[in-house]
Amino acid sequence: MLRNIVAVKRVLYDAIGHFNNDDGWAMASHLAITSLMALFPFLIFATTLASFLGAQAFSDTAVHLVFDTWPEQIAKPIAREVQNVLTVRRTDLLTYGVVLAAYFASNGIEALRTSLNRAYRVTETRGIIHRRVQSIIFVLIATACFLAVSVLLVFAPLLARLAEAHLEWIKPYMGTITLWRYVVASTVIVIGLFSVHIWLPAGKRRFVSIIPGIVFTLIAWLAGSTIFATYLDHFSSYVTTYAGLASIMIAVVFLYIISAIFILGGELNAAISRYLEARARVG
Repeated sequence: MLRNIVAVKRVLYDAIGHFNNDDGWAMASHLAITSLMALFPFLIFATTLASFLGAQAFSDTAVHLVFDTWPEQIAKPIAREVQNVLTVRRTDLLTYGVVLAAYFASNGIEALRTSLNRAYRVTETRGIIHRRVQSIIFVLIATACFLAVSVLLVFAPLLARLAEAHLEWIKPYMGTITLWRYVVASTVIVIGLFSVHIWLPAGKRRFVSIIPGIVFTLIAWLAGSTIFATYLDHFSSYVTTYAGLASIMIAVVFLYIISAIFILGGELNAAISRYLEARARVG
């Protein structure tokens, strides 16, 4: 028991100490701002591509997938503005504007890569072209996944009725389309976390070795989101302080919090790996 407590203390000191000493707070700020700046270009690119492929209802699904897991106080004003942007009709899929949107969206992936490289304490050896192409591929894959989910959600009510008609026992578990949207959005987040931890940072990691950091990230995100939403409900003065900029400032602070948690997840994985390697050398 004592040995386990010592091990936990060593891992936590290593993770938090490296996060603090290696400019983790500054990296969280960089990741938050870059993510916010990449969000609109990604959704514009994805929506334009989906419209070109005939998925006209994609914008509504994309907004749900991105914002359904955010606290309502934060998501509602931003989602409304995003919806306004995405409903502008575009026919310029192959123009420079959409190509640039994909490029700027990939900046968010690059920010994730830089943060994880520092968290895992690895040096990037891949060339800039290789990294940028990989980031754009991530954007394309994310777009394809969003498109697939969009199609599934369109057919979800029909599939639900068919299931209920043929499987009586499943009726109490079907829930509503809102529930399924939340489940799908959460699943996308989990898959995305595993993907970026495995493929974005330099070097190789075993699947099992990244699970602790991802579990920590998910739990801490839920706790942090709940606490921040409670703070906004009861103690916040953002509206009086920032007036019309309140929704943007709230989104920036929220993204800063979850960015710090995301980086700490990588730090935790790295600290656990370092501890296990050190114990193996001693043993």
